Amino acid sequence: MTKQIAIRLPDELVEFIDEAVAHGEAASRAELVGQAVERERRREIAARDAAILARTGPDADLDDLARFAAQTPLDDLG
Repeated sequence: MTKQIAIRLPDELVEFIDEAVAHGEAASRAELVGQAVERERRREIAARDAAILARTGPDADLDDLARFAAQTPLDDLG
C-alpha cells in the first residue's frame, strides 16, 4: 500500500531528481524519493545495530559476520 504526500524541496534537489529520472535511474520522482528514504531508514537501523554491538563488547563469534558485512556493497538498495 502506498500513500501520497506532498513535500517541498529546494530547486536544486528537484533538478537533481528530474535528471536522475531522465537518465533512467528511477521511473519517477516518487520512486527516487522512496529509494532515498528507504536507504536512510536502513542506514539508521545499521547505525543502531552497530551501537548495540559496540556496547556488548567483543564477541569472536561475530567476527566473520562483521567482516562479511563490511565488504557487502549497499548499491543494490534500489
